[in-house]
Amino acid sequence: MLRADDTSVLSLARSAEQPPLTIPRDPAREAARRELSKRMYHENDPSWFQRALNAFWDWVDKLFNSAASATPGGPLGLVVVIAAVLLVVGALWWRLGSPRRGPVSSAALFDDRPRSAADHRAAAEAHAAQGHWNQAVQERMRAIVRSLEERALLDIRPGRTADEAAAEAGRALPAHTDRLRSAARDFDDVTYGGRAATEQSYHRIAELDRDLERTKPVLAASASSHSAAHNARQGAAE
Repeated sequence: MLRADDTSVLSLARSAEQPPLTIPRDPAREAARRELSKRMYHENDPSWFQRALNAFWDWVDKLFNSAASATPGGPLGLVVVIAAVLLVVGALWWRLGSPRRGPVSSAALFDDRPRSAADHRAAAEAHAAQGHWNQAVQERMRAIVRSLEERALLDIRPGRTADEAAAEAGRALPAHTDRLRSAARDFDDVTYGGRAATEQSYHRIAELDRDLERTKPVLAASASSHSAAHNARQGAAE
């Protein structure tokens, strides 16, 4: 008769003789995937935003390392190059202002609302009183051109630009040609170039406006006769 200990030994012997229980690879992989997909294993996982942020910084780190390896001096050399580029860009921006969006003479001086020179002067003074120098410069330049049109020194022509007005007015008022061009340039810089006007630039244009009001135009016939007389005197002297 077998004892309990003998029975255990025989059972262990039989189990040792049998092959161990095995599961095929694919079902095992699927079982492991199902087990690991349970929520209990992912409670401390980073959010999608954190994962995206980590991926972005990993990309920046790789980019920086690649650039540093290609730059003489390594990371320090790359920092010096970036700082130099930023300094150059800042200096150009300070010196030249923001980039122009198009040619300075590409837009019209006036809008579709016809106003007198006095109206433009009043608007300019109102803007100047509030320190709105951009608008003050624009309105004072419009006052100059409108005044010349009212005096028949410029023909009334829709779509005229500040540069065109200055060039045409300079032929009738040659003593102020340079100041007219400067005023037109200030108008274009403020209106189309993205620059900020100053109180001094406004006062220069306002003074030009007052001087033009007191200046008599040089008529074409007078200019021609003056030029002929000058040439005759030169011929006689020769």
